[in-house]
Amino acid sequence: MSIYQVLNPATGEVVETYPTATDEQIVDAQDRSAAAFTSWSETTVQERAAILTKVADIYGERSDELAEIINMEMGKAIPEAKGEIKLCQLIYRYFADHAEAFMADEQLRGTSEDEEAFVRRKPVGSLLGIMPWNFPYYQVARFAAPNLALGNTILLKHAPQDPKSSAVMEEIFHQAGVPKDAYINIYATNEQVADIILPSPKNQGVSVTGSERAGSAVAAEAGKNLKKVVLEMGGSDPYVLLDSSDVKKSAKTFFQARMGNNGQACNSPKRMIVMEDIYDEFASELTSLAKAAIPADPSTGDTGLSPLSSPAARERFMEQVDAVKAGGATVLAGGDAYDTPGSYVQPVVFEGVKPGMRGYHEELFGPAFMLFKVGSDDEAVELANDTPFGLGSAVFSDDLERAERVGSKIEAGMVFLNTPEGSREHLPFGGVKRSGVGRELGPLAMDEFVNKQLVFKKKR
Repeated sequence: MSIYQVLNPATGEVVETYPTATDEQIVDAQDRSAAAFTSWSETTVQERAAILTKVADIYGERSDELAEIINMEMGKAIPEAKGEIKLCQLIYRYFADHAEAFMADEQLRGTSEDEEAFVRRKPVGSLLGIMPWNFPYYQVARFAAPNLALGNTILLKHAPQDPKSSAVMEEIFHQAGVPKDAYINIYATNEQVADIILPSPKNQGVSVTGSERAGSAVAAEAGKNLKKVVLEMGGSDPYVLLDSSDVKKSAKTFFQARMGNNGQACNSPKRMIVMEDIYDEFASELTSLAKAAIPADPSTGDTGLSPLSSPAARERFMEQVDAVKAGGATVLAGGDAYDTPGSYVQPVVFEGVKPGMRGYHEELFGPAFMLFKVGSDDEAVELANDTPFGLGSAVFSDDLERAERVGSKIEAGMVFLNTPEGSREHLPFGGVKRSGVGRELGPLAMDEFVNKQLVFKKKR
């Protein structure tokens, strides 16, 4: 049974608890969402775009309030919370500005002069979104913006620790003009998803961002019921440093990229692969940066170390860290939890993590750094690809052509060259292998839950 509650991870205090939906409420929500599809899908794309623009405006107007909510729910530092809100504004505006072009008919070459063929893009119906806690607003925006622009309707099941932010998002959509039943926030259990929503013929697909375990479970149920899925299930992204004219700066760049959201990001660079001639200097600088990070109150605007998102997240992370240590890896910095009421942990720097050890083929979801020394570009590529995941990657070199050569061999859905990984509204986001299927953001996002209907004409 899912318990929807706001638990402040900086203090361990339960602030609010929300009632879980009954089975009857879930059935009613699915019925209303499916019924609303008819009228919502018949609005013009220009009308829907205007509403998404209004959504972006409201996010800006309520930025302080929205930032405080997710600071309380999952410990996100206020500056990072406001950065997430700005990214959401960009996403809603991007799909508002480009939806009409993305939905335009695609002409196909005919076989004779008396024939015409084109692909028409149409919405498919009521969709379910299952979203995680680490970026409460952004994850929803990735799913909701393109699908509302298309004319699909949405049931949104957020993480149980994000009931307040999920409620305020529903409020904002309705305030902006999305019909009440075209976007419905549901406090559903996993059992209700599996037993009620996915088997329903009124549901046309599901998008999941979360753990590999959660994505696999939902995908199995969706497949059983022949439902389309989009899955983003995390990663163990490589960050390859081939050479550097400023090794300390490179170490700082990596440290800042990894510590974004306190390491709780699917596309956070988790494995640092460094050439042997600069490895020692890099490792020394990174270790110093990790040791200097100290806890701070995330509500003050301080950019120090924030807590992990919950006591449960701290427990899971420390269990992973302890297993890596027990496996024989060398700890260069950190490796312990702070003895405080909040969910604070020390950033940990590992080297000597080898195949067979916990962590080598597992995503460490927190401020953990794994360092690997390599002697050639080929060895770097081999190590980068030695993972069941394939979400993102980054390759750095003063020689951009060298970075491009190495990057072209990496098995990942995203490759960033000479810049840390990041999310931008116009760049497709998604992975391969066990990181999932499908793409969000950018023009590809509107090609997922859509009927690409062939229209063929022949003159008589």
